[in-house]
Amino acid sequence: MVLANSNNTLPRLRMPAEWEPHEATWLAWPHERSDWPGKFAPVPWIYGDIVRHLSEVEKVRILVRDQKVRREAERCCVKSHARMENVEFYEVPTDRSWTRDFCPIFVKTSTGVTAITDWQFNGWAKYPNSLLDDGVPSFVAAALRMKRWQPKHRRRRIVLEGGSIDVNGAGMMLTTEECLLSEVQERNPGMLREDYEAVFHEWLGVEKVIWLRNGIAGDDTHGHVDDLARFVSEDTVVIASETNRGDTNFAPLAENLKILRAANNQRGDKLKVATLPMPAPVYFDGQRLPASYANFYIANGIVLVPVFNDPNDRVALNTIARVMPGHRVLPIYCRDLVLGLGTLHCMTQQQPLAG
Repeated sequence: MVLANSNNTLPRLRMPAEWEPHEATWLAWPHERSDWPGKFAPVPWIYGDIVRHLSEVEKVRILVRDQKVRREAERCCVKSHARMENVEFYEVPTDRSWTRDFCPIFVKTSTGVTAITDWQFNGWAKYPNSLLDDGVPSFVAAALRMKRWQPKHRRRRIVLEGGSIDVNGAGMMLTTEECLLSEVQERNPGMLREDYEAVFHEWLGVEKVIWLRNGIAGDDTHGHVDDLARFVSEDTVVIASETNRGDTNFAPLAENLKILRAANNQRGDKLKVATLPMPAPVYFDGQRLPASYANFYIANGIVLVPVFNDPNDRVALNTIARVMPGHRVLPIYCRDLVLGLGTLHCMTQQQPLAG
């Protein structure tokens, strides 16, 4: 059921932080071979390993485009030793498998009820085949029997991807100007900074937005923040940092670090900031890929961290373990996965526990 987009009917909503308790993680089983040209074969097995870890701590809800893909996914998960009693399959056609960006953004009401915000997805304002992905939130809402809202601005649905924002669950958000305010891959023509901030306040419970500048090299989303900077607690952010002055990422990452170190939280206190290294540039067939340790995923009691067979893998894992001492840090090899231009955070979407 789609509910009215009106302040008269809208309850107070809040997007929980990723580390708050989950009921489930949503995935979409990979099937679009052109996303991993020449390297698709290992990708389902990476998914199987991720399901193995996630199914130990929460439900895993997997979108499969048809019965054939379901059989392939089930076989892979079983062989990977996932806990199949915690794995559920939902048959629905999709264009791709990056659920962070087209699955619902789950929110909670002030009474603890979990609901769905259904933002428009238009293929990152780049790819025309996105209509199937755009229909997933309505499918999920019906499957879970949840309330669903379609956020609008001036009577027009708002385009928003989950990878373009990150929240601390207590009123703060990170995003980038490159993604939301640039005329390149423009999601919502005519929307200004203040428009976005009003929308985020109404629909996600955000009181303060920290606007970073540009994302990392190789990111075809044009500046998603989940490759760049992430909250790991209400007052702590980790941010990617490049030490090689000759690298394309050096100047933009230094600028973002400066912005973050000068920022205050919603109470006016300075944020705690920890830096994550960047791996050495990852290329395949002449293309630079968006390899970043910031694209980790936080589940119940664990953090899945992308690694790339790089000396900085150890540094990144130790940093995340230090800033998230209550979580077990698990490395996931992603040098093949990142050819699809995303890794662990891009392929997951959390469903918070009700209550």
